[in-house]
Amino acid sequence: QPQLVESGGGLVQPGDSLRLSCGVSGGSFSSYAMAWFRQTPGKEREFVAATVWSGMVKDYADSVKGRFTISRDNAKNMLDLQMTNLKPDDTGIYFCAAERYGAAASTSRRATDYDYWGQGTQVTVSS
Repeated sequence: QPQLVESGGGLVQPGDSLRLSCGVSGGSFSSYAMAWFRQTPGKEREFVAATVWSGMVKDYADSVKGRFTISRDNAKNMLDLQMTNLKPDDTGIYFCAAERYGAAASTSRRATDYDYWGQGTQVTVSS
């Protein structure tokens, strides 16, 4: 069972940038599809971005496309999310997730397809 640990959250102002990281220990990171989701109180977990095991295919929610970039370093077992031009609607707890048997050329936006989850890191965008 791999362990996923997010870091990098914080309180920022609208228009600021923030970089989230997810370190994965145990398991087989380089074979996992990876994703970021976010959640706010009273709402379901929302897909943000995902990438296949190789990093060659990426998918983004429309709300973050052009502002967020997902990347991975398989040598370091790290997943990142670079967030720019942050908006108040980006506020939430951000979770990284791993899918054991993801496809090579496509990713999933369904939280139920992901097998392992981190505990989350809080991002608050407020003036």
